[in-house]
Amino acid sequence: MEALMDQFTFLSNQSLGDRSFDPSRIEDLMKLFELEAYKAWADMELEQETEVKEAENSLKETEEYLELTMESAMEEFHRFEEEMENMAKAEYDSLNHVAEKARSLGKTMEKAATFSAKKYIEAAMNSAKASMNSAVKAISANSKKVHPS
Repeated sequence: MEALMDQFTFLSNQSLGDRSFDPSRIEDLMKLFELEAYKAWADMELEQETEVKEAENSLKETEEYLELTMESAMEEFHRFEEEMENMAKAEYDSLNHVAEKARSLGKTMEKAATFSAKKYIEAAMNSAKASMNSAVKAISANSKKVHPS
């Protein structure tokens, strides 16, 4: 393009100084300018297409990397989730076992309290019966005695 500009300057100077100058020479030069412009345009389009392809390839690689990363993250999440579920199940089973032992101990304590209460009531009844028998004997022993009045 620089050479064409130099030639255009040369032809312009020549046309100013020479009356027999043929203007078709400038038209030929203008056609060369046009061809050079089209060539530059085609080169730019080719370069743009190359850059677009490179960008598309880069985007595809990035998408593949992102997909692999997401798959890896999801696998890690599922492993973590499974581990947490196992831990929660173990904790649940442990608490369930403790609760079952507490329930069993509660039943045993209830039986012991019921037995103790029955024995206490039986002892109280026997004590009351003995007191009543003693009182009846005392009254019947005192009723056989005659009062001097």
